[in-house]
Parts: sequence; structure tokens; C-alpha cells
Amino acid sequence: MTQIRFKVKKGDLVEVITGKNKGRRGIVQKVLLSDARVVVEGVNQVTRHIRPSQQNPSGSITKTLPIHISNVAVVDPSLDAPAKVGYKVNQDGTKIRIFKKSGQPV
Repeated sequence: MTQIRFKVKKGDLVEVITGKNKGRRGIVQKVLLSDARVVVEGVNQVTRHIRPSQQNPSGSITKTLPIHISNVAVVDPSLDAPAKVGYKVNQDGTKIRIFKKSGQPV
């Protein structure tokens, strides 16, 4: 089985383009390749209730759940808007990610 590659990487600034968190921005903390999902800081947070303990006396915790990778887009800082990402091969043979609209490297 081949491994699927995505154009969103850990550390990218992304914007949610659909769903209940539409318009919110955050940094990608983790990319789950097998599920095609990403964990974005401050997006898709839920409250879970657990039995109170000494570590957590309140009995509730806030977790950040992953969202599907198709629901996010990488933000182009030159346009300050979500943009599509492509690849370009330099003359020395290295492959870099670029924004398709502006041509700037990611």
C-alpha cells in the first residue's frame, strides 16, 4: 500500500474553509496520514467530562479533536487568504512547496 502525501504539513498556518469552525485560523499541530485528518490549534475543541481526580479536580477537560484535511487550506501570508499549494522543482533538483496564485514559497 502506498502512503498518501498531503500538501499540509505540521507548523503550517491554516484556515478552516467549511464546517462549524469556518473562518478560524490556527497552526497545524499534527497530521494523521492514515485518517487524512489534521489537529489544528484552537479549532474543533470539545469538553469531556471525567471522574474528578487529584490531577483534574474539576472533572472536565477541553480536548482538540482532528478535522478532515479537505476542510482546511494553507494561508498565504502575502495575500492573507487561503490559497492552493503546488510543487516546484528547482534547478538543483530540490522540490519546494509554492502558493499557486502568488508563486511565493510556503
